[in-house]
Amino acid sequence: MTIRFATDDEINRWDNLVVRNSDRGNMLQGSVFLNLKRLANWRPRFIICGELAIGVIEKHIPLFGKVWYIPKGPGVATASELALVVPVLRDFARQQGVFTIKIEPELLRGTDVSMIELLPTQPIQYNASTVVVDLHSDIDTILKNLPQKGRHAIRRADRDGVIIKRVPVNDETCQAMYDLFKETADGAGFTIRSPQYYREFYQRYADAGQGQLFFAYCQDQLVAGAFAVILGTKSTYKDGASVRKRTAYGASHRLQWEVIKWAKEHGSLEHDLCGTPASDEMSNPNHPRYGLGRFKTSFNKHITDYIGAFEIPVSPIKSRLWSKYIERLVRRLYFARHHESYY
Repeated sequence: MTIRFATDDEINRWDNLVVRNSDRGNMLQGSVFLNLKRLANWRPRFIICGELAIGVIEKHIPLFGKVWYIPKGPGVATASELALVVPVLRDFARQQGVFTIKIEPELLRGTDVSMIELLPTQPIQYNASTVVVDLHSDIDTILKNLPQKGRHAIRRADRDGVIIKRVPVNDETCQAMYDLFKETADGAGFTIRSPQYYREFYQRYADAGQGQLFFAYCQDQLVAGAFAVILGTKSTYKDGASVRKRTAYGASHRLQWEVIKWAKEHGSLEHDLCGTPASDEMSNPNHPRYGLGRFKTSFNKHITDYIGAFEIPVSPIKSRLWSKYIERLVRRLYFARHHESYY
């Protein structure tokens, strides 16, 4: 299997290459996301490994070398395919001064990867377990197949006059979405990135024709917002937020239903609601994502669990030190300084 950096022509049509991967692509392997990480001083690298397009972000760690992170990739569909890619990728990375590679292939939990030299590590992305809504059917059938709770909430919101709008991405709407998001984060006890980051994120995806911002209104008041992304035949509910005081039952469900309709209109065949507790933790009310899980399983009761994240130890000693000790320290120091995630 050959491996090399992509040509300029291949980089210019990167998204088309990514959706041809055996996993049919992922938004975090797309060109918009990879280039967006430049804002946090990550360098995007575009690699062709056999027929596989692999998006990488790179950062230099003093005294160690380079770390590579492949968000939600490489885009393989089987363990045997991953077993072919890993040694080739590892040897190529070594030539580039890389000491470790973090990967997050979307292989189902239980997939046997024991034959591959990998070190388990904590996932970076929050959809290592998630809910995926099948969009292969027509829109009426999709609605009919939702769990009763989801259908009831959507129809109740319609009866109560909840209005959903697909709004343009501009400074005003980005700020309104950020204000909602911050209120949600403060209430739930998690941190979010800067308003500038979200503005860049939303505008870049909208400009690429891959993103849409949605607002829900009740009695002319903004009560919820969502941003969704599509790449190829996969769509993702990237961000969602709402006012803490419930003003209309089902507003967030009706908002998500509009996202699903938009995704279906734009060619999506599967819609990722992007993050729940693992299936064996879904009944735990103390789990930090318990409420999110209850909301998202009202669109599909089945939770999809992936195998999670691994390090490919290019330099075994440095990789183990990084995974066990150094990465944790680097992430803590970065958060203290910038108040946002290292990755």
